[in-house]
Amino acid sequence: QVQLVESGGGLVQAGGSLRLSCTASGSINNINSMGWYRQAPGKQRELVATITTFDYTNYADSVKGRFTISRDTVKNAVYLQMNRLVPEDTAVYYCRFNLRLTVLWGQGTQVTVSS
Repeated sequence: QVQLVESGGGLVQAGGSLRLSCTASGSINNINSMGWYRQAPGKQRELVATITTFDYTNYADSVKGRFTISRDTVKNAVYLQMNRLVPEDTAVYYCRFNLRLTVLWGQGTQVTVSS
């Protein structure tokens, strides 16, 4: 079974940057869109950014202008460049692939922003 593997999380000071990566462990077809979500302690999981096969992107208002989502169709990978991080960005970040018949989630990677 194909799995999504995330990397790039960690601890960073406010104002710093991190780049998250998410790759599929095997071959995947019929990807409609890819995205990043996050869940802070005590809060619901929320959308951060999505990108479609036509490279249409969508961002949460809280990250617009700071985060950039991109993808590599050859590697079946999605990335999230996070700049000017703030403590409110602290959360577990999950990648998600929307396929034609199902949805795949990554296991999550912790991002902690210290003030």
